[in-house]
Amino acid sequence: MSSTADSSRHVLYVEDDRINIVLMEEVFRLMPDWTLHIAETGAQALEMLPRVMPTLVLMDMNLPDMNGLQLMEKLRADERLTRLRCIALSADVMDDQRQRARAMGFQDYWLKPIDVRQLRAALERL
Repeated sequence: MSSTADSSRHVLYVEDDRINIVLMEEVFRLMPDWTLHIAETGAQALEMLPRVMPTLVLMDMNLPDMNGLQLMEKLRADERLTRLRCIALSADVMDDQRQRARAMGFQDYWLKPIDVRQLRAALERL
């Protein structure tokens, strides 16, 4: 679930696909300055967010209990969470989906499979 316990930089990865979770865990094993937290549903993410207060949220757009836009709407309704950096993750390449995600407050929209170099570069910028 996390790569190091005493890291001050945290990423919440909201994803229900076990293969994607394992891949992300492997990526973060190579980045000891970051702690990875996993939520497999939107409800679990909402419960974890105030406690974890991550530097970045990587959010799958198709979760079992809600979609990423619904989760973002709930997240933005909580004033403690309005400034979180969030990146949408999806295999959906449609421009209207990307535009809706950005309009909801996502800083970026990445296509799956995740480009590990893109992820590492984004973390370095943070």
